[in-house]
Formats: sequence, C-alpha cells, structure tokens
Amino acid sequence: MREDRSRSRYTHLATGLGWFSIGLGLAEITAPRSLARLIGLAENDHTNTLRALGVREVAHGVAILAQPDNAAAVWARVGGDALDLGVLGAAMREAETDRARLLAAIGAVTGVAVLDVLCAQQLGRDDAELAAGKRRERHAPGDRTVRVEQVTTINKPVHEVYQFWRNFENLPKFMRHLKSVEMLDDNRSRWRAKGPAGMTVEWEAETLQDSEDEWIAWRSIEGSRVENSGSVRFSPAPGARGTEVRVQLQYSPPGGTFARTIAKLFGEEPEQQIHEDLHRFKQLMETGEIPISDGPSLWRAAQPHKNPDKLRNLAGVQR
Repeated sequence: MREDRSRSRYTHLATGLGWFSIGLGLAEITAPRSLARLIGLAENDHTNTLRALGVREVAHGVAILAQPDNAAAVWARVGGDALDLGVLGAAMREAETDRARLLAAIGAVTGVAVLDVLCAQQLGRDDAELAAGKRRERHAPGDRTVRVEQVTTINKPVHEVYQFWRNFENLPKFMRHLKSVEMLDDNRSRWRAKGPAGMTVEWEAETLQDSEDEWIAWRSIEGSRVENSGSVRFSPAPGARGTEVRVQLQYSPPGGTFARTIAKLFGEEPEQQIHEDLHRFKQLMETGEIPISDGPSLWRAAQPHKNPDKLRNLAGVQR
C-alpha cells in the first residue's frame, strides 16, 4: 500500500511536469518575443530558437501526459532541460543580454531540471522493482538502508537489564545520538535524535513485541521522517556471566548515503555508534555511571577532570 501511494505521488508529479511543459511550449511558440524580453534575451535574435524549443516542450508534455508513469518520457524532458541550459548559457556572452534576468531564468530551469531528474529516477526504479517482483523499501535513490547488529555481555541479571531497557526514556542516558524518548502510551513513543549538520530529527515508534526478559521489538510508524525498526534480545550469558544483549537495527539515515559517508569520516558511522552505545550501557548497568575520559575518545582510560559535568555534556552523556 505504501509503495502504491509513493508511485502515485511521483505519477502526479510527472503529470504536473507534463502540463508545465505544454504551457511553457505554447508560450514559446505563440509569444517568443515577449518571453525573450521576460528572461533577458535579445528578442529579435532568439525568436526562431524559442519557437523550436517550444515545439519540443509541447512534444515532451504530450508524451508525459500519455504515459505519466513512464520514466523514459520524463528522462526525455531532462535532455530538453540540458538543451535549454545550453542555450541560456551561450546567451550570457551576448552584449544585449540582461544578465540579471537571464541568471534568474537559468535558476528556474535548473530547479525544474532537478524535479525532472528526481521524478524520472523514482519512476525508473519503481518500474525495475515491479519487473523484478521486489518490494520497494525506500523512496530515495539507491538502497540507503543501514543494517546494524551488535552484541555485548553485561554482568547483571536478565530481568534487571530488560527492565532498564524496557523504559525507552532511559535510552538517551547511554545512546549519544538520542536527545530524548517520550512515552506517549504503553505502545507508542516519540523519539528525538541528532541528525547530520547539527539538525534534530523526530519520529514516533510503536512497540511490536514485548516478551518479558526475552525480546523487545519496535518500528517507526508509517510516514515517519526516519524509517527504522529494531529489536533487542536478552538471554543468559554462558558460564553464568550475566546477560547477553543482542541489538539489531535497520534504518534509513537522514540525508541518505552522502550524509552517512560524511558521518563516517568524523567517527559517526552507525556501527561505531551502536558499538560505543552498548559499551556505555554495560558501564552504566554494572557500575551505575559511565566513566568519562579526559580526551576526545571514550576508549581512553578514565582520568579525573576538573569539570566532570562539562565533559559529560561534550560527550553527550546524560545522568
């Protein structure tokens, strides 16, 4: 159902682009001089060029409206955008050009071109996935899904570890990327997390499974800005060494693959985050606090610091 709605949204976008193409084309054909004057071109020098571009625009629009779910028709319009930008770029060198108006026109064409590319990419991917019989999992270009699994052993009874995690409002105490988790009712919660470039992202989640002392599973509700799901399993560790905690997460990072790559360069790769979060969770459960080192890495031996509260804030650790 979600896939159908997404496809319908991009089909509607393609239809809008088709009508826009026809409208622009008719303006270029019927009033080339007025349009040239509007966008800063020398009207007498570009009349025939604009009419030719108009014919092409109308043809693209008709093709898109005939098959609004056909990616090829939208890709053809992308080629037309490139041609338009080439014509406008060449006109920048002409003496009679109003460069301010022409720059505005170039910006407008670029914006429409971005929409064309986005629409064509999405429709093309939908077609490929339907042909392969696969369920589309994400709306953005490429498979941005991040899958993480980490395990740690905590020297505490299973019930104690389960009870602490079951109160999701405890999670920001050891998960640095989380700002807060608010329980809305017994089954739903609101999450706020740190995103790329210092932004904050927010979503609501629902609990899918809650087996006492064994398993908790959750997922974001439909339409969330950050689509994610996760589970944590609790089991007795071998040799009566406490509790084995196994965390599995799947989510689409805000900003996509590019943001994930940048984050990795600064030590914020998701696998690193969860590994360090579980390390802090182990410390918190076993000692009642998270030792903070006097340095940029939490893996250094803890040393006294003249202002522990300030250092905790810098490290993103909550009491």
